[in-house]
Amino acid sequence: MKATAAAIFSAYSILFVSFSLANSQSIQDNFVQCLSKQCQPFNSIAGAIYTPKNSSFSSVLHSYVRNLRFMTPETPKPLAIVTALHESHVQATVVCSKSIGLQIRIRSGGHDYEGLSYVSNVPFVILDMFNLGSIDINVTDESAWVQAGASLGEVYYRIAEKSSVHGFPAGVCTTLGVGGHFTGGGYGNMMRKYGLSIDNIIDANIVDVNGRILDRASMGEDVFWAIRGGGAASFCVVLSWKIKLVPVPETVTVFKVAKTLEEGATDLVVKWQQVADKLDEDLFIRLMLSPENGSIVPNEKTIQASFVAMFLGQNERLLQLMNESFPELGLQKKDCIEMRWVESVLFWINYPNVSSTDVLLQRIPKSESFLKRKSDYVQEPIPKAGLEAIWKVMMEAENVGMNWNPYGGKMSEIFPTATPFPHRAGNIFKIQYGSNWKNPGNEITDNFLKWTRKLYEAMTPHVSKNPRESFLNYRDIDIGLNLNGTLEEGKVYGSKYFKDNFDRLVDVKTRIDPDNFFTYEQSIPTRS
Repeated sequence: MKATAAAIFSAYSILFVSFSLANSQSIQDNFVQCLSKQCQPFNSIAGAIYTPKNSSFSSVLHSYVRNLRFMTPETPKPLAIVTALHESHVQATVVCSKSIGLQIRIRSGGHDYEGLSYVSNVPFVILDMFNLGSIDINVTDESAWVQAGASLGEVYYRIAEKSSVHGFPAGVCTTLGVGGHFTGGGYGNMMRKYGLSIDNIIDANIVDVNGRILDRASMGEDVFWAIRGGGAASFCVVLSWKIKLVPVPETVTVFKVAKTLEEGATDLVVKWQQVADKLDEDLFIRLMLSPENGSIVPNEKTIQASFVAMFLGQNERLLQLMNESFPELGLQKKDCIEMRWVESVLFWINYPNVSSTDVLLQRIPKSESFLKRKSDYVQEPIPKAGLEAIWKVMMEAENVGMNWNPYGGKMSEIFPTATPFPHRAGNIFKIQYGSNWKNPGNEITDNFLKWTRKLYEAMTPHVSKNPRESFLNYRDIDIGLNLNGTLEEGKVYGSKYFKDNFDRLVDVKTRIDPDNFFTYEQSIPTRS
């Protein structure tokens, strides 16, 4: 399904135009009044409520929008934003939204690629979690309680404050909000050693549809299973996660080696596919593919293949492993940089000064853009002829790249039913397709979307089938939308994100939220 944001939101606009200003104001007033009754004294929540009448409404709304496609005058706006300052504010927002009949959108870091954490096609409110960002590290029992509004960078920083030999397996984008990142799976460069973030979560606190605060014991194992990889926004609001810290060496090693087609990149990509998922589990080598201007023939495009690695150890052992398994890359000691684990995070976000880790506390990305992402899984190596055909599409598109992320190691040891995330053994690597652009306009946007989808289509013979699998954290509305809340619509995208785990997620959803209050365009539906 290739629905564009413009097409979807044109339908939204019709709904919002028909939704009269008088009704809008009345519902806003009822919602605020309900919050005041739920949270006594009222001052405890008054400073956390923003409506369009508030001068700060737009700045609060836009402060956690990470895809500029959803920051236009035409984008539907919420009737109110609650920037919760206390857990009771979350409870009140759920209870009042449900009682008044408003849809709720839950935002932690605003990185939902399709804007579904802060945009809706019906009257809605945003529950913004960014103020709930406490992090309590316990090195003694190697755990931490992390509130949903914390960023990954803050988590890494606070762990490193307490220990130089502990870390946590999660994403390399440090401005991601913990709430959404963890509940979609949580993918990072230690996944071959320790699995995903969800594989290292041992407890959680949530607010259910009735406004109750529940932990793992009181929510039950089925719900705890569902929120770790199944998208918690279909079931509840996550307040905090208890994570299990993992051991890291005092010194890790990183490298980045880039080659163009003229430098033998195609043969290196062929070899990477043969070894990337079989390397020592301490070694993760991401392959980044991008069209670039050629240096040999003027005005001619080429493909650059960048091999970016994280190794949990020192360069001497790394070089030995590479010489044994991937000598074709020609890795040399001068390519390898040794550093602390927390400093390696800065390397992965292309921050030049790895000695200043304070940048991890910055919640705003260095730059923001219009963007589109898609995902795939590859289970058989792509032959050289197939790669050469793909290069042609990429060079024609000019603006669409791919990141190939290797599997194997711990990922192959965890059963696909252990969590809702099913993409385990049998996958060589996962693909993220990405395009970014800076200029607004429907024609420009449509062109970038067209080429992203064209590359995705060109990859069809080489990726998983029946279903063509997708990664929930790489949200993609092209693979299906549930505009009517039906089980049939939900199966279309649900089978791609969750495979056989979809049915169990529907059962959990039907039990914990039978009236389908926690709903959005790609949520888990109920059975009735």
